[in-house]
Amino acid sequence: MKLHSLSISGLVTMNLHALNNEGSEGNTMMTRMVEIVGEDGNLYTVNAVSGDMFKHIQAEHLFREAKSLSLPLCGGCNQFDANRIACDFELAAAVEKSKEYQEAKEKGKIDSYNLSRVIKTCTLDDCEGILLTGWAGSKSLARKSCIEFGWVVGRPETTRTETYMHAKYVPEGRGAGSGSEQNLGQNIFHRPASSGQYAVVLNIDLYRIGRNDITLDYELDEDMRKKRIKAMLNSVLYTFVKPTGAHRNTQHPHVLDFSGVVAASVTSLPSPTLSPLNKNYLDEIQVIARNLNKLSGAENVKTWQFSGLGNFSEVMGTIVNIVQPWSE
Repeated sequence: MKLHSLSISGLVTMNLHALNNEGSEGNTMMTRMVEIVGEDGNLYTVNAVSGDMFKHIQAEHLFREAKSLSLPLCGGCNQFDANRIACDFELAAAVEKSKEYQEAKEKGKIDSYNLSRVIKTCTLDDCEGILLTGWAGSKSLARKSCIEFGWVVGRPETTRTETYMHAKYVPEGRGAGSGSEQNLGQNIFHRPASSGQYAVVLNIDLYRIGRNDITLDYELDEDMRKKRIKAMLNSVLYTFVKPTGAHRNTQHPHVLDFSGVVAASVTSLPSPTLSPLNKNYLDEIQVIARNLNKLSGAENVKTWQFSGLGNFSEVMGTIVNIVQPWSE
């Protein structure tokens, strides 16, 4: 099945986690809180995990998947450097010395050529996006991410954050904290733990994996595109199997459930998403999918509802086994 795009709308239940924090005030860790509008139209302050955090989780899983499958990575991504291909100066120098680069320069097409090299060189930069400034002669070259995460935001009525006191164990006695920069002595600190049901929305433009955003041509053959698409989908599955983040050494999140719907489009129709902050999101997405199919006159939008993380892994496994690279 040739998929153009895929989206996930779901509700993940996590207990006693601290995956995303604002920083510290004194000896108190401050967790991430956001303002949202509820279904009743009122404003609420709720705990949330940023889309940046969840995308970092997914990117790390994609990195490990690429390594295990021997998919190409640039010098920066091979070390999981946050600068990615921007710090691969050896590659940039090689690009500038190439005959193809000189020909592209003469034609005023440096950016499209550099983007081609980026896509061919690195799975992470292709899938996750990158902004390059001053790299191999490109003043500002943007590769838009093929995957988009929204905030993972708690439902107001079922999400709570508490703060708990901890003390550093000091075997020689219970003296007061030193207050010094060395953080010596028995210091007391306060750490948050959040529990609740969190709304998840994400979208993957599968058709863009391996495609040059400037020339609109595919820089990879179908076999490599298929491998990257499958690696991307697997990394999304792993993101919810093991959501990494802050304070996991003592606050590994208790994931109780992940339920929702996967939607996919086999044409340029968008895969529908709707926030699970709306309690009727499952029915609404089914209605949207049916109406989009009526408009197109064919079953171009497909949906798979899932109930539980086990069922989600089954749905994603099915899609990974049947997915094929998109073609016009």
